[in-house]
Amino acid sequence: MKLFLNKETNVLHDGEDRVFDRMARRWRIAAPSATGGEEITIQDACRWLQRQDDYPIRSPISLIGQTEASEAQMAIAQALGTGIAKLGLSLLCDGGPGVATAAAQGAQEADGQVIGILPGTDWRDASPYVSVSLAAGASSRPNTLIAEAGLCLIAIGGGYDTLGGIAHGKQCGRKVFTMGGAPTIEGVPEVDGIEEALDAISHVALNTDGAEPTWR
Repeated sequence: MKLFLNKETNVLHDGEDRVFDRMARRWRIAAPSATGGEEITIQDACRWLQRQDDYPIRSPISLIGQTEASEAQMAIAQALGTGIAKLGLSLLCDGGPGVATAAAQGAQEADGQVIGILPGTDWRDASPYVSVSLAAGASSRPNTLIAEAGLCLIAIGGGYDTLGGIAHGKQCGRKVFTMGGAPTIEGVPEVDGIEEALDAISHVALNTDGAEPTWR
C-alpha cells in the first residue's frame, strides 16, 4: 500500500483516489485537489496522525507475554516499547516483571506513556517505568483486561496466561500479533522483527483494511 502526504492540504491519501478521514478513521473517495505530495511509509503516516491535535488515537497498544523472559525476549520487548512510543502511541501492559517491564522501559525512555493494569491491590507494585498504575484487584485477570482495552494486542513469549489473553483478544475482535516465541493460535499472525510489528500496529491505527469500528 503506497501512501502520500500532501503537506499543503494536510491530507493523507493512498494514490488510488482515497483519502484518510482522521475523525472517522475511514478511507473515502478523494477529491482531485487532495492528490499530490510526497510518498511516506505506514509508520510515518501513523506519526503524522498522532501529531494532529484534533483526532489522534487515544487507545493504547496492548502488550502481554513472558514473565521470566529470556534476554532475547527482553530485547524485543524494549525495542518494541521504544517503537510504539515513537509512533506517538501509548503502551498498555500489566506493569510487572519480564517483557512488560522491558517494553515499559523502552516506551518511557522514548518519552511515551505507559499504563499498567496490575493483578494485585497495590498500585505501587508496578515497575518504575509505568506512567499510570491501576491495581485491578487480587481476583482480576489483567491479561484479559489488557487484551480487551487496547487498539490491538502484541504477545511476546508467554504460556497459558498469554494464550488466554491472545484468545480473548481474538474473541473481542482485536487484531492480535505474536512474536518472540509466543503461543501459536490459528489465524493469529506472527510478526518477524520490530519493523514488521510496528508496520502491523500502524496499519491498525490507520485502519487500512477498513475493519476497525469508527468509535475506536
